[in-house]
Amino acid sequence: MPKFSEGALNNYLTSIGNTTSTHLAPKLQLISSQTASYTPHDRGAGCFFGSLIAYYVADRWGRKPSLLIAAAFTIAGVIFQCASSGYIAVLYIGRLVSGLGVGAASMLTPLYVSENSPRAIRGALTGMYQLFIAAGTMLSFWVNYGAILHLKGDTVWVVPLACQMIPAIFLFVGIAMCNESPRWLARQDNWEKATAVLSKVSNLPSDHPYIRMEIEERRLIGGAGFVDLMKEMWLVAGNRKRALISIGLMICQQMTGTNAINYYAPKIFQNLGIDSATSGLFATGIYGVVKMVTCAAFLLLAADSLGRRRSLLWTSIAQGTAMFVIGFYVRFDPPVKGAVIPPVGYFALTCIYLFAGFFQFGWGPCCWIIVSEIPTARLRALNVAVAAATQWLFNFVVAKAVPTMLVTVGRAGYGTYFIFGTFCFSMFFFVWFLIPETKGLSLEKMDELFGNPDLLHQKHDEESQNGSIRRGNTAEKNAHVAEIEEREHAGVSGDGGVESRGTAAGDDIVVQNK
Repeated sequence: MPKFSEGALNNYLTSIGNTTSTHLAPKLQLISSQTASYTPHDRGAGCFFGSLIAYYVADRWGRKPSLLIAAAFTIAGVIFQCASSGYIAVLYIGRLVSGLGVGAASMLTPLYVSENSPRAIRGALTGMYQLFIAAGTMLSFWVNYGAILHLKGDTVWVVPLACQMIPAIFLFVGIAMCNESPRWLARQDNWEKATAVLSKVSNLPSDHPYIRMEIEERRLIGGAGFVDLMKEMWLVAGNRKRALISIGLMICQQMTGTNAINYYAPKIFQNLGIDSATSGLFATGIYGVVKMVTCAAFLLLAADSLGRRRSLLWTSIAQGTAMFVIGFYVRFDPPVKGAVIPPVGYFALTCIYLFAGFFQFGWGPCCWIIVSEIPTARLRALNVAVAAATQWLFNFVVAKAVPTMLVTVGRAGYGTYFIFGTFCFSMFFFVWFLIPETKGLSLEKMDELFGNPDLLHQKHDEESQNGSIRRGNTAEKNAHVAEIEEREHAGVSGDGGVESRGTAAGDDIVVQNK
């Protein structure tokens, strides 16, 4: 849902805003000319606040109701957009409202999947979520292409907008038939129902050793309010380091320039010599296919072998090189309108697709893997929420800045590619000096890697004996949870044939990468 919504209007308006389309209604031309740079960033504002608000709502009322609300907001926002009929204010309101829903869903969906799925398939399910993000991007591009090719009048833009409702409706209907998260039920001390849900999703009896182990972990993790968790995140040195790394990774992910292409691909392809709107949207559709295929290839072939750090390092250099090749072409051998694209121009176009593939092999999925596996179990949901909010904030920055950059930073915006390429090269050093390898580390090893927070936890416990926090001896809890994860690394199998072979990445919560 997030990625389909992202592409449904932005690329279409960017394309028609730079071409002469005689079949478009005058009010559509008005919309396109005024919103080519604003529709991405007003939705991004809604996504930013939605991802933050979603954590509080999900913590207070549960994951399932929060997802229903997110889907409802998205549907309502799309209805506003379809009914805007040339009124810019109504379109903006619709984008903002749907952005609240999309931002909330981008944080809640992977969290819900992670908390409901058995450990043996948790990594695979979160990987499928990442794959469907790429698929949503691809479908939105091809819907735009089909609309401009086969539809006329207002339906050219209404149909792509209306299609945003399809995944939101599926989400609403699907989640309505699902259970509440067992982790949230456990936090409400509803252990009987939490056990029943775990038994159902695992297809195991409630007294199975695997179910007992999962429930034991939830008891040991305990619960705490939002304020207490924020203090634990920022006052404990080890937790603060993990949070800052998560924020840094999200900033770097957006500054690769991936959303500059996602949002403004038709304009970028036009700057590289593809003149017509239909050709630009077709090239954008191929870009979406490349992203989906390379994402699937990474998940199937390389996700568990390359490691997080290595993937980030080599793709930083590869993405930066691709951006510089494009920049040099636009700067020194710019395309001439109506002329045949030279061989070097085709190579620059190829670099756009190579950039997409490199992103899916590194900064796309790996950022979210690290963000989800480095925090303690108590802080994982909050860490993901902070990371998601950071992502949407810098998504907002990129969406707002890129249209101006493509016009003002050198002829045909060649400086834009040098800027993003420089960021990519700089990210190599960020990873080299600050990001450790985390693949396969248990909770205990992760604490050793980032600094053991037990002493400060114990201090919090002593200060909370009046009843304000009451979470017991956290050091002892962490030791028990670490013991559980070590047992899972060794593998636990029983009558039901379930085996937990995952690493710490089995708990991965992977959000949309852009």
